[in-house]
Amino acid sequence: MIEEENLIFPNLIFLNDYLDFQLYFRAVYNIFENNFIKSKPQYNGLDVGVKKYPEVDGIHRTFYHITHEGEDEQNRLPDIKRMERIHFPRFYIDNTQHKDILIWENTRGRDTRVLMFNEEQSYVVILNKREGYYLFWAAYLVEQEHRKNKLLKEYKAYLNTKTA
Repeated sequence: MIEEENLIFPNLIFLNDYLDFQLYFRAVYNIFENNFIKSKPQYNGLDVGVKKYPEVDGIHRTFYHITHEGEDEQNRLPDIKRMERIHFPRFYIDNTQHKDILIWENTRGRDTRVLMFNEEQSYVVILNKREGYYLFWAAYLVEQEHRKNKLLKEYKAYLNTKTA
């Protein structure tokens, strides 16, 4: 475990720094493409892949999922807070040894998920464990205090099962 004083997070990518939303969208997608398609991060020595199909407007499904918000997958809307943090998922995966990235597993249906959470940033990255690799499943800003507390409670319960 790395015990550095502070984990220095990547800068946010602000819409105001671009002439219009389309330029911003392309810049954010390029970051995703560089971080997950042109190069693959690894977690526990295994590649972290992304779901491409079904594509949404010609873009990878994972990108669409982590940068848009809404219950209905076909009608999700761009979420600027998620887009601003497009560097965070790769950063979390690359810094899993740091004490400030809390990591635990849970089960959802038949899937084993790996959650990576930083309390200060209130941001979570979720990987789905597959045979021989991980699938980048979700990433989002945790804005409600009760959801943050639920994640922390789940992390503590996971630690208790590991030490029991």
